[in-house]
Amino acid sequence: MIIEAVRHVVSGKKYITPAVAEMLANELGAHNESPPHETLSDREYQIFLLLASAKTVSEIAVALALSVKTISTYRSRILEKLHLRNNAELMHYAIEHQPKK
Repeated sequence: MIIEAVRHVVSGKKYITPAVAEMLANELGAHNESPPHETLSDREYQIFLLLASAKTVSEIAVALALSVKTISTYRSRILEKLHLRNNAELMHYAIEHQPKK
């Protein structure tokens, strides 16, 4: 096994042991068990729900006494974490997953 590892590294490839490969595979599977919106912080989740209910960034900013820029930053983070591109996809995601309010 050591010779195989050295050959991989010398040829410019990366090498991991079968045990590490199994651990990585198990870890990847564990993250897929819960929906992506469960990774949002409390504030991100709050803003996610408001965006999903068709509130504008300006309306959310006023309601939460935050700046439009702050809400826009949260919106960007939410879209990134959920792998979405826009508010329409966010609303579709919310309909499919029916997150709790």
